[in-house]
Amino acid sequence: MIFTNSATGVNRWKVMAVSAKSAENHFTHPNMKTVKTVDEYLASCGDWQEALALLREILLAVPLEETIKWGGPVYTSDGKNIAGMAAFKSYAGIWFYQGALLEDRQKKLVNAQEGITKALQQWRFGSADEIRQERETIRQYLLEAVFNQKQGKTIRPEKNAALVIPDALEEELAADEKLRHGFEALPLLQKRDFAEYIREAKRAKTIQERLKKIIPMILRGEGLNDKYKKQIPHSSENQHK
Repeated sequence: MIFTNSATGVNRWKVMAVSAKSAENHFTHPNMKTVKTVDEYLASCGDWQEALALLREILLAVPLEETIKWGGPVYTSDGKNIAGMAAFKSYAGIWFYQGALLEDRQKKLVNAQEGITKALQQWRFGSADEIRQERETIRQYLLEAVFNQKQGKTIRPEKNAALVIPDALEEELAADEKLRHGFEALPLLQKRDFAEYIREAKRAKTIQERLKKIIPMILRGEGLNDKYKKQIPHSSENQHK
């Protein structure tokens, strides 16, 4: 389902409160269900409704196509992800999927996942007034991102890269510093397991269900398959059976 420049129908990046501590980094919303429209998303964002409405207006004026991916708003051009937006407890943000390619002359972008991803960059806003002041700069960044996409510019994982993080998991790691540190501390094999688990999911609902499952595991420092490995008897035990 795709919306263009209309007054209805936004979506969101789903933000899951998985524990009392990690929830501090997320915007608190009334339920864990996948949001399907803009109205539903804005209704869950409290004081950030005005800020997100402004961001959405700027995004759609570029223009970009608005669609739901991973339970939230993603803005595309020719079917390619350009940007997304979300509200958290302390800020509203816009994500550029190929943000590292932007010139960023105003030094607005940050990589919230240093060491995990190169391409994804975010711009955080502390108020609706800040977005109003930066409106033209935001528009210019978006136009540059669309231009780069049409030129075929993209940052791809290196052929010998040890790990490729799917977008849905990248966004969760970018939104929660504690979660990101927990993920970085895992052994490479466990990181691969989590990344592949999310990548295999095809439907937005399934992706959200799997994220909800693995985020507490990552925060606890557990691997995806740890409990199954514990159930496998040691070879010495097998010899006595």
